Amino acid sequence: MLRPMIQTHFKLAESQTTIKQEMLGGLTTFVTMAYIVVVNPQILSQAGIPVEGALFATCLSAAVATLVMGLYANYPIALAPGMSLNAYFTYTVCLNMHVPWRTALGVVFFSGCLFLLLTVTKVREQIVNGMPDCLKHSTAAGIGMFIAFVGLRNANLVIANRATFVGLGSFADHAVQTACFGLALTLILMTRKFKAAILLGILATTLVGILRGISSWPSALVAMPHPSSTWLQLDFRGASHLGLLEILFAFLFVDLFDNVGTLVGVCEQAGFVKNGKIPRVGKALMADAVGTIFGALSGTSTVTSYIESAAGVAAGARTGLSNVAVAILFLAAMFLSPLAAAIPAYATAPALILVGALMTQSIAQIEWSDFTEAVPAFITMLVTPLTFSIATGLSLGLISYAVVKLAAGKAREINPLVWILTVLFVLRYVYLAAR
Repeated sequence: MLRPMIQTHFKLAESQTTIKQEMLGGLTTFVTMAYIVVVNPQILSQAGIPVEGALFATCLSAAVATLVMGLYANYPIALAPGMSLNAYFTYTVCLNMHVPWRTALGVVFFSGCLFLLLTVTKVREQIVNGMPDCLKHSTAAGIGMFIAFVGLRNANLVIANRATFVGLGSFADHAVQTACFGLALTLILMTRKFKAAILLGILATTLVGILRGISSWPSALVAMPHPSSTWLQLDFRGASHLGLLEILFAFLFVDLFDNVGTLVGVCEQAGFVKNGKIPRVGKALMADAVGTIFGALSGTSTVTSYIESAAGVAAGARTGLSNVAVAILFLAAMFLSPLAAAIPAYATAPALILVGALMTQSIAQIEWSDFTEAVPAFITMLVTPLTFSIATGLSLGLISYAVVKLAAGKAREINPLVWILTVLFVLRYVYLAAR
């Protein structure tokens, strides 16, 4: 009885796949992205969010969003809290701007609601189409450099230097040595195309650190989830303050293109793209909106699609049934909070560095031979990691785009959306200068 229902709902025959093949694809996807279960809580804990609550929120939001994508849109694309936006949430919003994590979660919740509204009204697709390609690609690359810089700092490979602002850390530091071992090991595993390369690298680096006496064994391997420390801890009143609109826009914009870019990439690999368009794209875009809302309610940053889903597609996943397997595995991972709490920052640093490297692949799609495209892209990529702010990199990139296009006599290439955002960003900097 159950098998025919599964066959009918997910259209397995039409997609030329089987339940076994979908389960294998789902397992492969989960293994390749399972590192987020330990990395996301570790990053969010630096903003003050309890590790146990952050792990619960990570797993719950990933499971909910992945199920929506699988059951509603019928695509084998898994979702979880985004690696770029958790770094922005922690290092820019909470630590640099001194916004309390509960208030920041409120902003994430509002951004999820806005995502939902933009998706239902189909405005989201128009926004994506309206942004210049050079800024889409350079934003992704800038975020990659930002994440990599955070990883280098967490590994103490890059430290503060009074003369040069930043400098090279000491290789006499055992944490630096262990992080370098982890970076080399993870790089080798990824080169050899191991499915769980990043996760294995994190666990091996942690083990080496424990054996060297710079970390401790986890108190236990399994424990009951602790949702109370983060569940419904949002500060809506603080998040509704007008001064946080910039943060809301950054969450909105980055996830907008990150999610769409992942959707396009995975759908192209699986052969889902028809006549240059993704069927059921509206339903697919609902998943990260719902996931982000659930994530904020449970205690984590913005949820987005994961490019690691391509590994599952390569293993045979063709329908949303594989997402059901991924969601179940994420729910099972809720019980691993002691393990996540025992993993130190230097052990997750290699993952941040290498994920950052993968995100910079979009640089190749920028038209570097066109000065009016290259300069805004370069400014966006440079400013994002140096200011620890995705919003600042994007705003200066947009302003420079409008200036250089005007100077080159190409004002017609500037669409109304870019004009509106440019004026708003200029007014923002004028306001900040006057304070």
